[in-house]
Amino acid sequence: MRYTVVIPVLNQLLYTQQCVRSLRAAGTPGEAILVVDNASTDDTAAWLAATSDARSVRNAVNLGCGGAWAQGCFLAGGDWVVLLNNDVIAGSNAVDAMLDAAERHGLRVASPSLLEGPLDYDLAAYAPGYAKALAGVVRRGWFHGVCFAIRRDVFHQVGYPDTDRLMWGHEDKEYLVRCLRAAVPVGAVGGAVFHHFGSITQQAMKREQGVRALGDHRYAYRRMGFGWWQRQLFKRAQRRQTAAWSRDEAARHGMTLHMLRENGHWRMQ
Repeated sequence: MRYTVVIPVLNQLLYTQQCVRSLRAAGTPGEAILVVDNASTDDTAAWLAATSDARSVRNAVNLGCGGAWAQGCFLAGGDWVVLLNNDVIAGSNAVDAMLDAAERHGLRVASPSLLEGPLDYDLAAYAPGYAKALAGVVRRGWFHGVCFAIRRDVFHQVGYPDTDRLMWGHEDKEYLVRCLRAAVPVGAVGGAVFHHFGSITQQAMKREQGVRALGDHRYAYRRMGFGWWQRQLFKRAQRRQTAAWSRDEAARHGMTLHMLRENGHWRMQ
């Protein structure tokens, strides 16, 4: 097996169904999909028990995103582990195209390009031309938490995702920092595309808890070993680099690896 796709879920069954079915339609075999159910209280457990489109494991308690990621990594087979949000739709051949690009560019952790926002356009019609236009494009030194593929040997070098529940959505950034410090080649690649609806589970949890943000971002940065000034420098460098990538991709291709859908139009990120 080349890879396993690990999908942590907490309720939001409709999105999980859409995600799994899109992966299957895009050529991912059911045995290569592992859904980690973090104690969902809706019909998720019943659907997973009845479906043949994915393997699944159910937790008695919510282990958080990082805990479910680490659990999935332990259970996964293959040379690559693909950590994927459930609020996505896979473009044609998306996983294999991402891994092909990663191997071609010598990356050991890789993310795909993203089309983000409401699905008010024809993804099947738009994605092939978009992926073709950006084939060969790489944003080196960065990946995103919506989807990132990790070569198994990286776990031996930097470890597994942080299981601290207090990280609250910063687990991907913490893993990125670890990879950069260890000089692990990472990047986001064109040629592979997913549509991302946009942090559906986190938004639902914020509504349920009546808060604007989950957790303490300062705690997360301390876990990364950053003081206040280091945090500011890191964030500033990321913003500048993202702006530079966006300008270059827009000038060369008329689109970027991250596109936001707003009011029926695309905004390049």
